[in-house]
Amino acid sequence: MSKEHKEKALREITFKIIVVSSSRYEKKLKGERIEDKSGELAIKLIEQYGYRIQSKIIIPDDKDAINSAIDRAEKEVDAIILIGGTGIGVEDYTYEVVKEKVEKEIIGFGEIFRFLSYREIGSSAILSRAYAGIRHRKLIACIPGSTKAVKLALEKLILPEVGHILLHARKG
Repeated sequence: MSKEHKEKALREITFKIIVVSSSRYEKKLKGERIEDKSGELAIKLIEQYGYRIQSKIIIPDDKDAINSAIDRAEKEVDAIILIGGTGIGVEDYTYEVVKEKVEKEIIGFGEIFRFLSYREIGSSAILSRAYAGIRHRKLIACIPGSTKAVKLALEKLILPEVGHILLHARKG
């Protein structure tokens, strides 16, 4: 990012974390203790960058639940990060829902995420359906549920650029 763009980039940004995990959601419903390392890591990294977390929720990997969570979140925050449900399994729906909702794709996000992942984990990186775009002038990104994926996506791609992304998304 050029110095000029960096100076104009937004700094007051609020995030919502949506963890998409049917197994964690079921535990939550039963009142059981939930270990959510990826969601907690996302909060820590976002706060380290000086941004604000509005909330973190856990929802099932269900098309209607994902749709509803995004619809509510975009009324409350500037950036929505969905963690999980991005694989190619029969019950992985995050990518499909997010892709259908975005108005402008950030194609390079998924491409670069998979490239960087390939350098770390090899050819299995092709299974990732990390994806990002803009809807109603908000950033929506879906990333795999592993802590390594969260760290990579946030530290290398989203957090360094979110202010710049939102600046452009809000123009005109």
